[in-house]
Amino acid sequence: MSSVFIVGAAGKVGRHLVKQLADRAHRVLALHRRAGQGDELSALGAAPVSGDLTAIDVDTLAGCMAGSDVVVFTAGAGGAGVEVTNAIDGRGLALAVDAARQAGVRRFLLVSAFPEAGRNKAMGEGFENYMTVKKRADVYLAASDLDWVILRPGTLSDAPGTGRVAAGPAIAYGDIPRADVAATLVALVEHPEVRRTIIELTEGDQPVHDAIAALAHA
Repeated sequence: MSSVFIVGAAGKVGRHLVKQLADRAHRVLALHRRAGQGDELSALGAAPVSGDLTAIDVDTLAGCMAGSDVVVFTAGAGGAGVEVTNAIDGRGLALAVDAARQAGVRRFLLVSAFPEAGRNKAMGEGFENYMTVKKRADVYLAASDLDWVILRPGTLSDAPGTGRVAAGPAIAYGDIPRADVAATLVALVEHPEVRRTIIELTEGDQPVHDAIAALAHA
C-alpha cells in the first residue's frame, strides 16, 4: 500500500484515480479547492485536503504532502483561459515539484499532453499557449532530482475504460478514456521501478499493468 497525494483530485481523471487507488487499498490524499468537493472525494475513498493551487505557498503544500510516497499531478485549467492555464498547468506544477522536494517525496507522476495534440487543426492562441506551458512544465520536472514519470495521454474521452492501452516512449496518436489514464497512473504507483521516463498513452490492446510492467523491464 502506498500513500498517494493527488493534485487535481476533483478533476475528471482525478476522480477516477481516487476511486481506483482506494479500491486497491492505497491511502489517498486528495487536494481540492471548493468546499463541496471534499465530501465527494471522501465518498470515493480519499482523505480530502483543502487548498487552492493558485494561492497556497510551497511550505504549506509541502506540509500537506509530508509522509506521502507519491505525488500525482493531474490538475489542469480545462480551457479556462491563458492566465488560468499559466497559473495551474505552469506555476502550479512548479510549485508542486518544489513542495514535493521540500517534503522529501521522491516519486512524482505528471499528466501532461501528447505532442501531436491539435496538429493540423486551427486550435487558436489559447491552445498554443497551453501546449507551450505543458512543455515547460515537463522540462521543469525532468530537470529535477525526483523519480519522475511524465505521462502524455492522447485525446481524452469519457468512454468507459477498457483496461487496455498502448504505451511507450513514442507511439501513434489516438484517443484514451480517462478511466484508463487513471488505471495507468495506478500501475505507475505500483511499479516504482518505472522512473525518469516519458510515456505516451492511447487506447490499445495490452492490459494496463502488463504495458507498464513491460516498460519497467525495457
